[in-house]
Amino acid sequence: MNFREDNNIKEPLYMFSQSSLTDIILLLLIFFLLTSSFVTNFGIRVNVPQAETSVTTNATQISVAITPEGNFFVDGEQVTRADLSVSIRQAYQNKPGASLVVRADREARVDDAVRAMNIGRALNMNIVMATERN
Repeated sequence: MNFREDNNIKEPLYMFSQSSLTDIILLLLIFFLLTSSFVTNFGIRVNVPQAETSVTTNATQISVAITPEGNFFVDGEQVTRADLSVSIRQAYQNKPGASLVVRADREARVDDAVRAMNIGRALNMNIVMATERN
């Protein structure tokens, strides 16, 4: 039984509109860009001691991280204790005039931090001990 006055049968719309989908994707992209972290992460978890004052440097740096287990990382690459001086020297040749930033864990041995500082002093580098602000 057909209650329509005309005999035209209307066919369903087969075309899918993607305009609303692109709006959702754009909003998700903006959300993830705004909520992402813009902080530089060194990738090596080191619990550094705290200081009352702080100084920031904009010069080139060579970072040496020392873990509580006695592992050394020069610019993010793990090196052995024997190869520490060679790695710092190579990094200093690639970045002449760079400062040596020592990021020793609070639980690390002082001897390991002093070893890295002595290598920097032998190369006449400026040495900075990384700490967290109190």
